[in-house]
Amino acid sequence: MKPKILISACLVGENVKYDGGNNALHVKILEQWKEEGVLVPLCPEVLGGLSVPRLPCEVLARTHTVINRRGEDVSVAFAKGACESLHIAKEAGVCMAILKARSPSCGKDVIYDGTFTHTHVNDSGITCKLLQENGIMVFSEEELVLAEAFWKQKG
Repeated sequence: MKPKILISACLVGENVKYDGGNNALHVKILEQWKEEGVLVPLCPEVLGGLSVPRLPCEVLARTHTVINRRGEDVSVAFAKGACESLHIAKEAGVCMAILKARSPSCGKDVIYDGTFTHTHVNDSGITCKLLQENGIMVFSEEELVLAEAFWKQKG
C-alpha cells in the first residue's frame, strides 16, 4: 500500500474553518497528490464535534487549555479531534501530514497565545503534537518544499 498524506481539509478547499471558509491552496504538488489519490483530508476540530461556523479558538500559553473567544474551555473537543485524526492517520497508512499554520489544532511550531490579539507563541497545536508524538512527520502549508522532498524520500 502506498503511503498517504494527511492534510488539513481547509487547505484543499473544504469549508471547515471557524468562519465557514477555507484556506485552499492552488499549487501544483497538491494537485498532483490529489490526482494520485494520496491525500487524506480532515479537520480535527470538526472531528472533535465543533460546528462550522464556530467561535475562533486559541490555546492558552503554557496551559494547553483551548478556549474560544468567549473564554469557554473547548479542550475536550480539541483532544477528541486529535485522537480521531491520529486514528484516521494510522488506518490510512499516513507517513506525513500537511497542516494549517498557526491553528490551535494544526499549527506547527507557532500558534496564537490565547489572548485573541494575534500574538504568536512558540508552540504547536493539539493535533500536530499528537501526530508528532506518534512518529508522523508534520509540515505546515508554508513548508511545502520540505514536504515534497520528504515525500520523494518515502516514495
